Amino acid sequence: MSVLLDIAEPGQSLRPHEVRPEERKRVVGIDLGTTYSLVAAVDIQGKPACIPDDEGRFGCPSVVCYPPEGGVVVGEAAVAVGTRYPVDTIASVKRTMGRSLEDIRSSGHRSGYGVEAGDGGMVRLITSHREVSPVEVSAAILKYLAGRAEEALGGSLHGAVITVPAYFDDAQRQATKDAGRLAGLEVMRLVNEPTAAALAYGLDQGCEGVYAIYDLGGGTFDISILRLTRGVFQVLATGGDSALGGDDFDHRLCEFFLQQSGWDHPTAEVVQHLQALARQTKEMLSREEVREVSLSRPSGESMVVQVTRESLERMIGDLVRKTGMACRRALKDAGVEAKQLQGVVLVGGSTRVPMVQKFVADLFGREPLADIDPDQVVALGAALQADLLAGHSSAELLLLDVTPLSLGIETMGEIVEKIIARNSPIPTARSQDFTTFKDGQTAMAIHVVQGERELVADCRSLARFELRGIPPMTAGAARIRVTFQVDADGLLTVSAREQTTGVEQSVAVKPSYGLSDEEITRMLREAMVHGEEDWRQRLLHEARVESERVLSATGAALREDGDLLDDLELKRVKGFMLALWEASQKEDHEAIHRAREILDKETVFFAERRMDRSVRRVMTGRKVDDFQ
Repeated sequence: MSVLLDIAEPGQSLRPHEVRPEERKRVVGIDLGTTYSLVAAVDIQGKPACIPDDEGRFGCPSVVCYPPEGGVVVGEAAVAVGTRYPVDTIASVKRTMGRSLEDIRSSGHRSGYGVEAGDGGMVRLITSHREVSPVEVSAAILKYLAGRAEEALGGSLHGAVITVPAYFDDAQRQATKDAGRLAGLEVMRLVNEPTAAALAYGLDQGCEGVYAIYDLGGGTFDISILRLTRGVFQVLATGGDSALGGDDFDHRLCEFFLQQSGWDHPTAEVVQHLQALARQTKEMLSREEVREVSLSRPSGESMVVQVTRESLERMIGDLVRKTGMACRRALKDAGVEAKQLQGVVLVGGSTRVPMVQKFVADLFGREPLADIDPDQVVALGAALQADLLAGHSSAELLLLDVTPLSLGIETMGEIVEKIIARNSPIPTARSQDFTTFKDGQTAMAIHVVQGERELVADCRSLARFELRGIPPMTAGAARIRVTFQVDADGLLTVSAREQTTGVEQSVAVKPSYGLSDEEITRMLREAMVHGEEDWRQRLLHEARVESERVLSATGAALREDGDLLDDLELKRVKGFMLALWEASQKEDHEAIHRAREILDKETVFFAERRMDRSVRRVMTGRKVDDFQ
């Protein structure tokens, strides 16, 4: 890429990436994880590294405690006091970001704290003495990590890149961005976790070709198929499950412990203790074949339970296999076969489980790459992106993420007109022109929807707004341009503009809570299963809308110029109109088209007579020279 123009203030570097050490902006990349979160920065040599705490630990447990006596405790300290205040200690908050109460309850997630519905569908987390939102809890984690980075870098941060699962929808992304702002951070960009991992691998290893990024963390699973070519990181397809991860492995083991020890109604303290024990057991079984665990019965007696790696694999087997469905769908969407991949990259702490590693190797037919610590790779990639956005790097990089689901609007007949298709690269802006349906129409309702089906009823409603002030014209004369803009963070803005007057309305789409993983999976599955039927329904609806337009226009013409027809001609035209109306009541779009074509053909003479009358009216009392 050539430089068109270089401008610099006196005394400053001519090129923006040639920054003196004292002028470097303090920017970081943050992996806001379900179980652990990390912060990383790039040094003066351009190498990314995670920033440890005072004890040398890189990962910060994503745990926040609100003790009754006041204050906020984060990370390892929150884990330590959590046994004393189990109801006031919140873990795995990422699973509640941008989600409804129904979503959380249906996931079967156990926690010591309470969860209730708040205003607008946003959940509230209930401790023994206060209510907090998931955004507030995430903000506390981000603020803690920012403090760690500021101490290490020697000053206040100028900005941060925060990573999110690729399958996070608009509401979940907005909640993450809000948490960053609440933490006092300038959020430079939200980057998909698989893309951040690919960024770290691409720069460090000089990889090119098509890669699969298999990201199984504590609470989410993502699969992305990316093409890496000379600094361009293009996401070809993405998929996953925003409520599937290592936490679910822990929950299966925790339920097993509860069953073995005879707890029917465990207290919050018991649940929290067993969850921690389950996590430790899972991690140990990644290195050992068998583990003995000491449990307490409700009576207070102790018992020892033996857990083998084989028994754990039976407990979690269906969860691991569930990731394969998303992987196969992503490969199909990308138009590539497993044998065409140059490599498979493992991301996330849950990929340390031997069963997961074997499953991935069998699924893709190759041993996965693990050159970079799977716990750190996302934070390292985010730090590289932050460094690039701050102008420190001369690398010519382009990140092309994609939208997880199609975006469009409702048109007449309750049909979805897709404006941005699923797996479209972002950021993007796309426009499409629409028109009015009735004569004299001065307003238009814009209904924004998300999904893969052809009819509005089968998709998810995102937002509604109205465009008013359209000049009254005949049907079809107005031109309304609807523009969808998805920014680099994956957040959507929709605007509608009437082209002749410049009247415009827009809306930033911010649903109160996001799509559940079941909804996303259901939308994709139903789109494939019902694809042919959906298309037939679309053609039928379109044919009915067109027939209604033709009947309305013909009726208006008869009311205005019906005197141009004799009784027999008028009867014939009305007969063809009736035939079209009757055809539109049936479930056959081809019959509707035939009836409309007949009406069009049999009314050509009427249209010619109306044109002649119109010309005579214009010419009456005027000379030919007046039109020259």
